[in-house]
Amino acid sequence: MSPARLRPSTRRLHRVLGTVRLTMYHSIEISEAAMPTLESVVQSDPEILGGTPVFVGTRVPIKNLLDYLAAGDSLETFLDHFPSVTREQAVAALEIAKDLLTARARPPR
Repeated sequence: MSPARLRPSTRRLHRVLGTVRLTMYHSIEISEAAMPTLESVVQSDPEILGGTPVFVGTRVPIKNLLDYLAAGDSLETFLDHFPSVTREQAVAALEIAKDLLTARARPPR
C-alpha cells in the first residue's frame, strides 16, 4: 500500500519510520531496520576509551558528532573526519537522541 493511500496518522508514521508494513486489522509491524536501538548504535565498554559511549565497532565518541554539529559543521564534515562511522550510524544516533529528548517534552495534562 502506498503512503498516499494510508490514513493521515499512518501516512505520517510511514514518513517518519521509512519502512513500515501494514498487517491485518490495521496493526503496524515495524522492521528492525526502521527503528535503530540504542544498543545497535552506541556501546560503552570500559576497555574502549574508559567506557565513553562510542559508535558501535569504532573508537569514535558519540559526543564528537554532537560537538561537530553544535559548532556548525555539517554531517558530511564529521563523516569525512571519522571514516569509521557510517552515515547510517550517525543518522541513527541523531534519531535516537531526538526520540529521547522529545519523549519527555510533552506538556503536562
